[in-house]
Amino acid sequence: MMHILVVNSDAAVRDRLYQWLDAAEYDLTLWGEDPQALDLKQFSEPLLIIGDWQQATASDCLSTWQGWKAHPDTPPIFCLMLIATDHLDNLVPALAAGADDWLTYPLDEMTLRARLLACQQVLQLRQDLQAQKAQLQTELAEAEAYVRSLLPKDLTQKVPINARFIPSSSLGGDCYDFYWLDPDYLVIYLLDVSGHGLGSALLSTSVLNMLRSQALPDVNFYRPEKVLQALNDTFQMNDQNEKYFTMWYGVYNRANRQLMYASAGHPPAVLISPQLGQQHLVEALKTPGLPIGMLPDVQYSWNRCEIPPGSRLYLFSDGVYEIKQWDNTIMGLEDFIEILSTHNLNQPIDEILTQVNSRTQDRSAFSDDLSLLEVCLD
Repeated sequence: MMHILVVNSDAAVRDRLYQWLDAAEYDLTLWGEDPQALDLKQFSEPLLIIGDWQQATASDCLSTWQGWKAHPDTPPIFCLMLIATDHLDNLVPALAAGADDWLTYPLDEMTLRARLLACQQVLQLRQDLQAQKAQLQTELAEAEAYVRSLLPKDLTQKVPINARFIPSSSLGGDCYDFYWLDPDYLVIYLLDVSGHGLGSALLSTSVLNMLRSQALPDVNFYRPEKVLQALNDTFQMNDQNEKYFTMWYGVYNRANRQLMYASAGHPPAVLISPQLGQQHLVEALKTPGLPIGMLPDVQYSWNRCEIPPGSRLYLFSDGVYEIKQWDNTIMGLEDFIEILSTHNLNQPIDEILTQVNSRTQDRSAFSDDLSLLEVCLD
């Protein structure tokens, strides 16, 4: 059902519309006072507003109504403006101000009824779209909750690990994990699936579950390059809806303080090591290799490094730095590494995100998923 709100200071116009519409199957409200005094919250049905562009407050009212239209909890609103035939030069300004359609004076009952049927169809489509959008948002929220439930809690024993996951508004394909292969060997990895939405999230969680259960056959999980090779053989993009993913995978031996690692098209992990009386030593840890799934038979290489006491290892997805800054430039990897290099290692990981946020235009949402891991290698 559609509710019709007639906003017009001309009593004769209101009376004529009332006579034409009262017998029709519409809820009808007439308003002859200041339109800006209207409270549209009282209308719970799709609302057709019939206004008059010639009224002095029409343009101001349109901006008010457009604000209501943009509110997610407001039923769909359609603005039909009445314009005199000798004032059609005002048509473009009316539409630019937010009117959805127009009807010319002198009014004709049959033309009005035909226009109302068309407006009702548009409002029904908008209502259906609004319902579908709400359902999609609910499903994305459920998917985000599912992804969060799979991600590990911060590690506090042996090798403390702090992790932060901030999904974008459209949900992406970030995922990470860390666990002990045995009392001395710790696995740490982070992956980022291409694209956004449920498909990306499902692929990332599939990889997580496979690695967590060590379901890859005949794979030595202590060897980073062997893990990436097996994943590339298993998750070719032709079989994954054309989705691929980047990944950084490392194995830390806490007994001899050595880190073995390999990467597949992913941003490097960054190792920050304190130097007595000097600036922190900054190392970008990365090996060559295509993203997983792009091509078959890709060979991956590995590398090893010694970990000085008191070091911090940072793993992250590109969503943490590919953001628009105040000067309309995009923050790059080097900018983010600079933030890491000046970070007080005794401060919480959230201070890093605060520094990133201080450079952004919009602090309410990131355009991509953001994952950040801090491994405390004291």
